[in-house]
Amino acid sequence: MLGGLTRTFLLSIAVLAFGFAPASMHGSAQADDLRTESAPVGAVTTMPYGWADFCGRHADECRVEALQPVDIVLTPKVMRTLRHINAAVNAAIEPVSNLDHWGTMLDHWDYPTDGKGDCKIYALQKRKMLIEMGFPRQALLMTIVRDQEDNGHTILTVKTDKGDFVLDNMVEDIRAWDMTGYQFVKRQSQSDPNVWVSIGTSSAPRTTAAAVTASRSLN
Repeated sequence: MLGGLTRTFLLSIAVLAFGFAPASMHGSAQADDLRTESAPVGAVTTMPYGWADFCGRHADECRVEALQPVDIVLTPKVMRTLRHINAAVNAAIEPVSNLDHWGTMLDHWDYPTDGKGDCKIYALQKRKMLIEMGFPRQALLMTIVRDQEDNGHTILTVKTDKGDFVLDNMVEDIRAWDMTGYQFVKRQSQSDPNVWVSIGTSSAPRTTAAAVTASRSLN
């Protein structure tokens, strides 16, 4: 059973998520106008310590069977939902470093039961809420990147029929993966969340006019 703090926190996120006015699409842009590439996936690689530790405490969420990959159909309604969840969770969680929060240098992944956390907590909460809303888990992938200052960072990748987009606690916009400026390292496979795959760099970040237009239409 959820504790009082957890229930209160999740309720506050639900109110934020569904209390937003629908985000407007710039100009006449529709979901059909948004398109990027899928990140190039490589070989199976090591599972992050934090995910393994998370599974030790949330075994029921990790003992799952492999499923066929599924991409979400990126309709305007789906994009509005992604924006709402990203903004709501970003607003509801107080950013705290792993060391200050848990008192350890070991990478601790968990849900924001006390309303605090670092990037992993934000991404896990967004994944959980979207799954509970009916989004397929195969399209919601925990992802490890290096940011512009070469620091490790965790985001949530959403696989869609228009390409890969990310939910990020550092940015309110939903962005195409190759418009983030991040170096992508690895992420969960679509079939099995306990299998992690490397992400290649065969596709450089886009700087074309079409890319800029697509990015703006996500705002």
